[in-house]
Amino acid sequence: MTNLTPHLNISNLNLFYSGHHTLKNISLVIPDGCLTSFIGPSGCGKTTLLKTLNRMHDDNPNVKISGSVQLDGQEVYHSSADVLAIRKKMGLLAQRPFPLPMSIYENVAYGPKIHGLRDKHELDGLVERYLRDTALWDEVKDKLHQSAQSLSIGQQQRLCLARGLAVEPEIILGDEPTSALDPKSTQKIEELLLELKKKYTIVLVTHILRQARRVSDFVVFLNEGEVVEMGPTEEVLMNPKHALTKEYVRGYVS
Repeated sequence: MTNLTPHLNISNLNLFYSGHHTLKNISLVIPDGCLTSFIGPSGCGKTTLLKTLNRMHDDNPNVKISGSVQLDGQEVYHSSADVLAIRKKMGLLAQRPFPLPMSIYENVAYGPKIHGLRDKHELDGLVERYLRDTALWDEVKDKLHQSAQSLSIGQQQRLCLARGLAVEPEIILGDEPTSALDPKSTQKIEELLLELKKKYTIVLVTHILRQARRVSDFVVFLNEGEVVEMGPTEEVLMNPKHALTKEYVRGYVS
C-alpha cells in the first residue's frame, strides 16, 4: 500500500469498551480510490474498527478511544473536528437497510435538503442521478412517491446506498451490507461496489472470503482486535504470510 495515496491514515488506535481492550494498537492506511475489506472471525473487531472511522462510537459513554485517525491529513478525533462534516464525508451502509419512513423520493432527497438544497429541479436531478448510480431508477421511476417500505429488502439496501451517496461523501463504509440479502441482491450490490470504487474510496466489512476476493483491492485481516496481516487481496487470501491468516483462510477454494 506504500505507493498509493492514503485517504485514511490510522495510527496507534486503541478502543476500550467498558474497560475491555477491544481494538489494540491499530495502524494501517486506507488507500484513496480503492476498496479495502476488513476480514476476520466474528467478534474480532471489524465493525468496531469501521465505526471508529466516522466517530459512530461518540454517543457511547462506555467507549474510550486513543490514537489517531486522519482523513485527508486532518485529525478526525481532534477536539475541534466537525463530527457532522466527518460523517458527511464517510457514509455508513449498515447490515440491514433502514429506509426512512417516507417516500422513495424523499429518502434520496433527505440529505441534500438537510444541507440546504431547496430547488425542486435540482432535487429531481439528484434523486434520478443517485437512483441510477445504484441501478434502482428503472425499477422505481414510476413509483417515486410510494413508501420506501414497499420495496424489497434488496431494493431498500440500494435505496439506502443512494441516500448515502446523495450527500456526496468521499468514502463509503459498508458493514456487511449484503448479509441480509438473497444471492441475486447480493450480486447487484457487489456489482455496484465495483462500479462505485471508480469514484469513491470504499471500506467494507465482510465475513465472506469470496466476496472479499471479488470486490476488494486490499484486505486487512483482524484477529482479537489486532491487525494480523494486510496487503493486496490476492496476496493475503491466496498466499498469506502469517500463520493465523493461513489458518483462517484454510479451506477457502479459489
